[in-house]
Amino acid sequence: MSQRIIPNDAISEVFNLVKYPLPRRFRHHISPNAYIALDKLKEIPPSYPPLIESIDWAKEFAKGHTPDTLDIGCGFGAFLIKNSLSKPTYNHLGLEVREVPVDYIQNVINTEKLTNLLVRRYSVANGLKFIADDSISEIYYFFPDPWYKNKHIKRRAFNMELIAECFRILKRNGGKFYIQTDVEFVNEWHLEIIKQFGKFNIEQLKPNEAWHLTSTNQEETVLKRGFDIFRLVLEKV
Repeated sequence: MSQRIIPNDAISEVFNLVKYPLPRRFRHHISPNAYIALDKLKEIPPSYPPLIESIDWAKEFAKGHTPDTLDIGCGFGAFLIKNSLSKPTYNHLGLEVREVPVDYIQNVINTEKLTNLLVRRYSVANGLKFIADDSISEIYYFFPDPWYKNKHIKRRAFNMELIAECFRILKRNGGKFYIQTDVEFVNEWHLEIIKQFGKFNIEQLKPNEAWHLTSTNQEETVLKRGFDIFRLVLEKV
């Protein structure tokens, strides 16, 4: 699919933090159970993200086909929104477990009338069965919560099940999966799982090596503080 790239200055006029300031008071963390598949929980917490069985893409996108990109854990959506503006011929889907960021993104979508962008509150621990096989051109997984303690590792969304789902939904012959983190041992965790899965071509960039994607707020903050960013590019073959 061909795409028309929009200049960065034009994107900044549509979306920036002055025009759309982030909430001043916001609790960044929610119940840890939100990061665990519903069928593995003994009780359903009241704040658990809704399950998604299916999505009628024709009702959600002006170009009524499946999304071309998927942003997993899109946060407040700076990358998601700017990416949808820079690639207007693509349909973009963002998934986020927290309600406040989803409401924030939805406000931008409604105000700017972004008909190629959809956001949903959802925990990817429950799979991606509402997305068809071989349908996504690009997946993004940026700066996940590292869950430092060993007893919390089960809350990491990045596991063999998620990798298998991402492989399934990516297009054959060129579907790309972009991953970045500022925590080195999390990057090593990602690599170990990817290599065990064994079905992706892996490009491991040098620390802070640039790529062509739009920057995220977290990315810019990490670089200003002088820390390293570890990036992987996976290709479905």
